Amino acid sequence: MFVSGRNRGAVPHVSRSASRGRRLGWSAVLLSLLLNLVSAPLVHAQVNLPALGDSVSDDLGIGLERRVGDQVMREIKLDPDYIDDPLILEYVEDTWRPLVEASKRLGNISDETRDRFAWEPFLVRDRSVNAFALPGGFIGVHLGLIAITGSRDELASVMAHELSHVTQRHVARRMVGDSHSSMLATAGLILGLIAAGRAGSPDLASAAIMGSQAAAIQASLNFSRDMEREADRVGFNVLTHAGYQGYGMVSMFERMEQAYHLMDSGSYPYLRSHPLTSERIGDARARLGTDQPAALHPSAEHAIITARSRVLMDTRAEVMAQLQQMDAGVRQTGFEQIGARYASALASIKLRDFSRAEAAIRSAQGVLQMLSPDDLKAQRLLIYLRAELALARGQSEAGFAALDGLPHDRSRAMLIMQGQLAVQGQQAERMRAAADNLQTHVSLDPHDAAAWAVLAQLWTGLSQPLRAVRALGETRAAVGDLNGAIDRLRSGLRQSRGQDADQIEAAVIDARLRALIYERRQLLADMYPRGGGPQGEELP
Repeated sequence: MFVSGRNRGAVPHVSRSASRGRRLGWSAVLLSLLLNLVSAPLVHAQVNLPALGDSVSDDLGIGLERRVGDQVMREIKLDPDYIDDPLILEYVEDTWRPLVEASKRLGNISDETRDRFAWEPFLVRDRSVNAFALPGGFIGVHLGLIAITGSRDELASVMAHELSHVTQRHVARRMVGDSHSSMLATAGLILGLIAAGRAGSPDLASAAIMGSQAAAIQASLNFSRDMEREADRVGFNVLTHAGYQGYGMVSMFERMEQAYHLMDSGSYPYLRSHPLTSERIGDARARLGTDQPAALHPSAEHAIITARSRVLMDTRAEVMAQLQQMDAGVRQTGFEQIGARYASALASIKLRDFSRAEAAIRSAQGVLQMLSPDDLKAQRLLIYLRAELALARGQSEAGFAALDGLPHDRSRAMLIMQGQLAVQGQQAERMRAAADNLQTHVSLDPHDAAAWAVLAQLWTGLSQPLRAVRALGETRAAVGDLNGAIDRLRSGLRQSRGQDADQIEAAVIDARLRALIYERRQLLADMYPRGGGPQGEELP
C-alpha cells in the first residue's frame, strides 16, 4: 500500500492521543490494536504520493511505473495461460501500432513515456471478454475478447480504451485514490470508535467499522468509474485518429452488453467499477454524431483470427469436438463461413482428425475464393493452417511446400514455423538456414522466448551444444525466469571447459551470465531496498 508523507505523519499523532484516552475503555484497546496494524506498513512505505489533482510525484514517476510493469510481466509470462501465438499476436500488434502512433500525434504520449514505456500488447488464454492495462505500457488481451469481435474496428476500440488508461496514467492515479480512500476510511473508523467508546455501545462500533469500509469501497468504485469514462472519451478520439471507424466502439459495447446480459441486469450500478454498458453505449453514440457511418466492414482475415482465438482459448477435448462441428457452416453467413470452417479445421488438428481438417481447409478455401478471391491476407492464414496441419502429421516437407506459396514472407510467424518444420525434418541444410534466420531475428528481438526455444532445438539437432544451452538460457531470461536462465548458462560455462568447446560461444555465455547475475542483483535491490532479501552471488 502506498501512502503520502502527510498521512504517515498523522498516524503517530492519532495513536498517541488514543493511548492517553483512558476514558475510552475497551475501545481504546481496539483502537490501539487497529493503529498498530495500520501503521506497520506505513512506516516502511517509501513512496510519497501527491494529493488527487496534483501531478504524479517523482517517487511514482515513469521509471517506477515501468519497473512495476516489468515485474508483473515476469509473473504473467510464467503463467500457463500466457499464450504466444504468432498469428494472433501479429494481428493484435498490427491493430495496436496505429493507435500508438495516433496517441503520439495527439500528444497523449509524452516524450518521456514514448521511450521508457513498453507499449506492448500480449495475449491471455481466457474465455472471458476482457482486456486490461498494466503499469509501464503493457496491454493484456483475452482470447475471449478477440473471439466475439466482428471487425478490426471493434478490437481496436477496446485497445484504444486500454491504451488511454496508460497514457492518462490511471495506474498512478488509482494508487493515489486508493491510498487516500484507505486513510479516509481509517480516520472515519477511528472517529467512530471514539464515539462508540463515549456512548458505551458495541453496536455503534460495529456500525462505524462497516460504514467506514463501505465509504472506502464506494470512493474507490467512483474513482474507477471516472477513469473508465475518461478512457472511453480519450480512446474514442485515438480510435478515429488512427483511421478506425468510431462506430466500432458503439458496436463493441453492444456486443459486450449482449455477452453479459445474464449477469448485467442494470441493478445496483453504484457497486460497479465500470459505468453501465448501456450508459457507455449512449456516450459513444453521442461522440459518434451523424458524421460517421453506423456500419462496419468485416473481413475474412478478421473472421479467421476470431476463429483461431475461439479454438485456442479453451483446449478441452469436449470443446474441440463442438468446434469441429462448425465445418457444416449452416448458421453462418458471409465471412463467418470462412471462420467456421477454419475453426473446424484447427480443432480437428488438435484432435488429430487430419482427414477432417484437410476437408475443412479445402472448404474454407472454396468459400474464400467465392467471397473474396483477392484477399491475400486471408489466403496467407489458410496457407499457415496447411503448414500447421503438415507439422501435426509429421510431414515436414509438405509443410515447406505449403509455405512456398509465401515466398516473400519474412514475418516472425514464418521464421518460427520454418524452424519447427526443420526440427521435425532433421535435414541439416534446412535446419542451418532456419537457425541462421532465427539467430538474426533474436539479435534484433532478444526477448522473443518462442524464437529462442525453437533455436535451442535447432542447435541441438545441428550438434552445437553450447549454442543450444545458451538458447535455453535466453528462453528462460525472455520470460523473466532469471534463476532458470542463470542455471542454464552456468551449465553451459561448465561444458565450455572441454577441449573441443567453441571458445567464442563460451565467451558469449560468460558475458551473458555476468549480465544476468547483475540484473538479478539489481532486481533484488529494488525489491529489498532496506536489505534483508536473498543474498547475492559472486560473478563467475
